[in-house]
Amino acid sequence: MGIALELSLPVFAADPSVNQPTTPDNEWGLIVSPYVWAASLKGDASLAGVDTDVDIPFSEIFQHLDLAAMGNIEVTNGLFGFYLDGQFVQTSQDEHLAEHEIGLEIKTTIVAAGVYYRAYDLLLGGITVFGEPRHFTIEPTIGVRWTKLEADADAGFAGLNKSADWIDPFVGARMSYDLSERWNLSGEADIGGFDTGSKLAVNAQAYLGYRTYMFNHPTILRVGYRALSQDYEADDFTGNKFRWNVTQHGPVLGFSMRF
Repeated sequence: MGIALELSLPVFAADPSVNQPTTPDNEWGLIVSPYVWAASLKGDASLAGVDTDVDIPFSEIFQHLDLAAMGNIEVTNGLFGFYLDGQFVQTSQDEHLAEHEIGLEIKTTIVAAGVYYRAYDLLLGGITVFGEPRHFTIEPTIGVRWTKLEADADAGFAGLNKSADWIDPFVGARMSYDLSERWNLSGEADIGGFDTGSKLAVNAQAYLGYRTYMFNHPTILRVGYRALSQDYEADDFTGNKFRWNVTQHGPVLGFSMRF
């Protein structure tokens, strides 16, 4: 069971809504952002009294990946914004426990929802290729992040389905700096959990973006790096502790298109 637990932790995740094409003030718009986060995992976990170290490079995750769907939707008028970010990953593998072969299917779901407000806006001079002024902005954000881990084990003669889920409130800030008419730097950091879900959850990310047009829509292509750390603990189905003290980190590729 220790091996099965260790391999049950692979996650690809989606990136929250940073480095988006801006929307003119007071004009509401929709921003759609598909992306992939190639995350490695590092930390420790415990299930049914079995402890295991988690050390999985994303190259191993590809070997077991069945399905991955992720994306972000944001509604904003340039001053206020609302976003919903969802990620679903399904993996499967065969493991051996004693003399038995066990088929293990793992589903990981992470959904974040939040709001933000542009609290600081400095005009930098000049305009972007979207015909908008260049800005340096800081936007406080608040929201919640729901995480669910679900495992299905099939040994042929018996099956087992167990899951754990929790909600972490978070507070943080987003930043965006227009380097030129096309290039942009952006980032986000938030902290949450506060013993309401996780003991502590920390999310941080930074991106370099390039403005262009795709299908006649303003679009930002981006590359960056993200890390998400969650320290969650609760009683599991055996009366022992379920613990997920894991940091996911890795490069992000994607784009944001404004409608």
